[in-house]
Amino acid sequence: MHLHAVDSPVAALVLGHGAGGGVESPDLVGATTAARSAGLSVALMEQPYRVAGKRSPAPAGQLDASWTAVVSQLRDGLLSGLPVLTGGRSAGARVACRTADETGSIAVLCLAFPVHPPGRPEKSRLPELDAVTVPTLVVQGESDPFGTPSDSPNRTVARIPGTHRLRNSPAVAAAVSDWLATVVRPKGH
Repeated sequence: MHLHAVDSPVAALVLGHGAGGGVESPDLVGATTAARSAGLSVALMEQPYRVAGKRSPAPAGQLDASWTAVVSQLRDGLLSGLPVLTGGRSAGARVACRTADETGSIAVLCLAFPVHPPGRPEKSRLPELDAVTVPTLVVQGESDPFGTPSDSPNRTVARIPGTHRLRNSPAVAAAVSDWLATVVRPKGH
């Protein structure tokens, strides 16, 4: 866990990485910057397979169980008393969507949500995203080969220049900042 705390946080954001990368990806850096600027402490979680030095992700059930356990520990400890938003990049976004209810997330942030494998729209993962009932932001590259979801009553989709990699950290930060202003209220408001 990599904690990026702020003084007197109004909420916390817990983010997970993608299947093939770590917590240092440009989109996670941009989201962290935006969240901290909005008064949120940010926790970046590395899945156990990455910590163990493995390159291939564990099965979904194991990823979800690890994620849920860590978010629970954070809620009981370092982030105690704070509203918690969850999210992640690509595979990490899928984990956050599948576990949003169980983790008590007040909102979900999806960076490069993989709607389907490239060229395989029949293998849709949209049900994972559609199942989320709290406010959700999806930041998606305009040329993402994994597809782009549509807006829905609970979901805002911000399309930014780029592909699935979302290397434009400032564009990610801007989209996340705008959304956070609608879902997290500063203390006293």
